[in-house]
Amino acid sequence: MVGAVEQIRAWQPRVPGVVEVFHARFIGHVYPMHAHDFWTLLIVDDGAVRYHLDRHEHGILGSMVSLLPPHVPHNGQAATAHGFRKRVLYLDDAQLPEAMIGCAVDTPTFADPLLHRRVRQLHAVLIHPGDEFEAASRLALVHDRLRDLLRGTGPPPRRADPGLAHRLRELLDAHTTEGISLTDAAAVLHADSTHLIRAFTREFGMPPHQYLISRRVDHARPLLLGGMPARDVAAATGFHDQPHLIRHFKRILGTTPGHYARSAGRSIT
Repeated sequence: MVGAVEQIRAWQPRVPGVVEVFHARFIGHVYPMHAHDFWTLLIVDDGAVRYHLDRHEHGILGSMVSLLPPHVPHNGQAATAHGFRKRVLYLDDAQLPEAMIGCAVDTPTFADPLLHRRVRQLHAVLIHPGDEFEAASRLALVHDRLRDLLRGTGPPPRRADPGLAHRLRELLDAHTTEGISLTDAAAVLHADSTHLIRAFTREFGMPPHQYLISRRVDHARPLLLGGMPARDVAAATGFHDQPHLIRHFKRILGTTPGHYARSAGRSIT
């Protein structure tokens, strides 16, 4: 049905730099010319979208990514009869240099598999409260790739920095339960966020958010075996809530906290 809206979901995650997340399924809706105060990062999961930006027509579908710059008017509508399904990140205008607005006007759409994968991964994390540290890490990698594409350069070399990686690990160990934001960690260690992530991953074989979650799961195990209820264990070990604990506990150990706790004293035959 023309004009029908099948699905809309919008929220403001607790991730610095992300103004809003917007997921939608539209059939007949046509966006009039409008402008935002922030960067608009768009992927289309189904169908195709066409839009005008600075009097030029562009399109996006499949594994493409569009980056619409702030303050530049654009419109948008489905390019197919069955509409489209999209996921959008509205990013604070300070996240990318103002000098790159012109580059984004000239080239607002990228057929870049790495960028598309990083944006998808970021969206997958943003739907889960409690994973803000991972979301901030993935956002830093998205920004890193966007800067490379807008500058027309390849990714920078992955240089080792074991000292920085070990200092970050010590910082994460000291803040396992209460957590620390990527921005604060970068400020404490006087390092760029993306370089922090790369240095840590190169040294330890996993990104810092994955290390932090694994440490929290380790802290949860003896508490569960000691009889503490899972909801209290979640609060005591830095998880957002019990479902957050369950999801990561099962991902790492292959079983739920409840089943793990009930297994105490059992033998495997």
